[in-house]
Amino acid sequence: MVVGFTRYSRDRNFVVLAENRTFVLVMAIGSIIGAGIGGQLLGIMPSAVLLPLLAGVLLLSAAKIWRHGRS
Repeated sequence: MVVGFTRYSRDRNFVVLAENRTFVLVMAIGSIIGAGIGGQLLGIMPSAVLLPLLAGVLLLSAAKIWRHGRS
């Protein structure tokens, strides 16, 4: 993690994050809320249901990224 952080900071990528502060904040809040909801669902729904749902969300995200990168 330290090596990745160091490389990331040398590329001036933190400038991009600072320029898009609202986006980064919204994504961070969404991630925290999603992790909390997912943690609560572990006690309610069996993992046999949650794992395919997670796989579907990840596949959908990958397809959107793939399509965006090709256009």
